[in-house]
Amino acid sequence: MEKTGEIRFARNSFSKRLKSMLSVDFRRMFTTPLFYIMVGIAVVIPILVLVMTTTVGSSTSVDPVTGVETTVEMEPITNTWQVVESISGESSGMSADIMSMCNINLLFFMAAVFVCIFIADDFRSGYAKNLFTVRSPKADYVISKSLAGFTGGVFMILAYFIGALLGGAIAGLSFDVGAAGSGGIVMCLLSKMCLMGVFVPIYVLMSVLGKQKLWLSMICSLGVGMLFFMMVPALTPLNSTMINVIMCLAGGAGFSIGLGAISNAVLKKTNLV
Repeated sequence: MEKTGEIRFARNSFSKRLKSMLSVDFRRMFTTPLFYIMVGIAVVIPILVLVMTTTVGSSTSVDPVTGVETTVEMEPITNTWQVVESISGESSGMSADIMSMCNINLLFFMAAVFVCIFIADDFRSGYAKNLFTVRSPKADYVISKSLAGFTGGVFMILAYFIGALLGGAIAGLSFDVGAAGSGGIVMCLLSKMCLMGVFVPIYVLMSVLGKQKLWLSMICSLGVGMLFFMMVPALTPLNSTMINVIMCLAGGAGFSIGLGAISNAVLKKTNLV
């Protein structure tokens, strides 16, 4: 007897599926105006902060009821690295000075905006629904979005650092590394990059919960991110060491795996619209 021919369809492996999805997401990220707007803002922020605060003096306010004058003394920035981060022990994560609010740690909230918009567009346009109809594994989507968001956050950190160098040069500020040392500054930047691995999975989870409701995913992301924000200065001071990098890397890996699994479960258990 003659054997009948069998048609066999090649099954895509996990690596091939992920490579394909990463290719789509990174192509989309690097061609969308959102990415370049975020990177541009990251460059401009330190320039504005350094240039506008180098001549800051005292400000006086008068109480309209009692007529009592209150003078607030603000120390001008004298060193470029003040806009990046403070040295461990020099300032508290709970302080409300301008440098605690306008330093590089702002980028962790900008990353939330980027990730939420990036994922919400998938559900609004129907891309996510079509994607999951053709490709059932949701894990590929979560991993791809997490890596794209992490890469976007790293680019923002690098852009901010470049902006800090430009701002310091324009304002004529000192580039003295002081007690931090050049190595400490490099480790500080690496630690913050690794720490993006903690925040981005949070934003991805909030985004898949909110889906096309961008306002919901944005509020949840910023709210949860704020809970972890106070730990950032302590984990990534200007005088960071390899220990800080390892801690942030381990934390990023743990959050990526744990929250990635939860995001995958959410996509499997909920409607895609």
